[in-house]
Amino acid sequence: MQSLSQVAIWLLMLLGTTLLEMQFMEFFYGITMACRVAYSSYIFSLVSPGLYQRAAGYSRSSTLMGVFFSSVLGQLCMSVGNVSYFTLNAVSLGFVSFGLLLSLCLPWPKRSLFFNRVQYQVQKKQAASEATKAELAKMNLDDGRLSSPAPPPHSRTSWRDSVFVEMLMEVRNVVKIPNMRLWSLWWVFNSTGYYLVLFYVHILWNKVYPATENKNVYNGGVEAASTLLGAMTSFMAGFVKIRWNVWSELVIGGITALQAGLLLLMGTTDNIWVCYVAYILFRGFYQFLVPIAIFQIASSLTKEVCALVFGINTFLGTILKTIINLIVADKRGLALPVHAQFLVYFFYFTLLTVVYLSCAAVVLIRHYRNQSTDDEGGASDQTTPTELSPVAANSEAEPLSNAKSTKA
Repeated sequence: MQSLSQVAIWLLMLLGTTLLEMQFMEFFYGITMACRVAYSSYIFSLVSPGLYQRAAGYSRSSTLMGVFFSSVLGQLCMSVGNVSYFTLNAVSLGFVSFGLLLSLCLPWPKRSLFFNRVQYQVQKKQAASEATKAELAKMNLDDGRLSSPAPPPHSRTSWRDSVFVEMLMEVRNVVKIPNMRLWSLWWVFNSTGYYLVLFYVHILWNKVYPATENKNVYNGGVEAASTLLGAMTSFMAGFVKIRWNVWSELVIGGITALQAGLLLLMGTTDNIWVCYVAYILFRGFYQFLVPIAIFQIASSLTKEVCALVFGINTFLGTILKTIINLIVADKRGLALPVHAQFLVYFFYFTLLTVVYLSCAAVVLIRHYRNQSTDDEGGASDQTTPTELSPVAANSEAEPLSNAKSTKA
């Protein structure tokens, strides 16, 4: 589905001339973005749980390298070969068509993350019910009190066992975890602003430095540099060792503040090189937080729930991005020029910064207050004996929402 949508995008880009055709192109682009989450779930369904982290790393690295090589190739074609934009789009159509052929060779998933599990639970309940009835029938035969056979029960599944209800229950359990709420909200709101900047930054560059009037246009090289910086910051993020349950809000707030300053710089400058550098740093800061968000969300959840949470976050971010787009850029809304749009994005990131830093202040005050209370309690525990309550030996462990158990 994703490959077909990409082929449709470049066909419309090459052959389309009307507004309706451009709107259809955006529709297929939306399908392509939605299929990215399905592709992640597909990768998880092909490998064992022990290889999830490695598979996710390979998938992300392949995406970054693809963006890097496409940016370098496009820049070389523009700067050295004087290739037209139509020819570049034709080359892109050839690559996505080749990707479509490759997708036909991919193996089908052998299992589903949710559906097979529900079917297995239903089969397990039916097997247990049949075993119980067989045992009762055997007891009646032994006692010589045979009763008339009961009509076979209808194999009816309760609505509570449906896949949709099960997904909603998993989401409810995730919302209860503060760390999951924070990073999921960051994923929704910050990714919305990030992709809005990506969509309109080329229009801003063309306004500051028109490509039709200047030969030395380095947009592809800037995309390649920003991709490499994003890859490096993502790699460095894997080695950051801090107490994220305490410092997450402060780190997010600080980086969001830096991104807001970069957006203000891009929206007010007339120097194309300042725009280039600000854009590279903006993408690098975002890519630094992406692997941290993935780790924080995935560290305490099963991979089935991870795919569901990432999908919901992406869906909510797409809705928010569409709403902001309609208000700011669409002709039915404010229809602001591109410089004014970047000022709106600056205020958007500034508002997020205020919210994150306010939450960080609350978390830090609460943390140090609890730490001082624990220190006082530890001092009193040295003089006051503590009576331990006996625990039953056959007590069952309380299950957690991520299918783990409290039993050691």
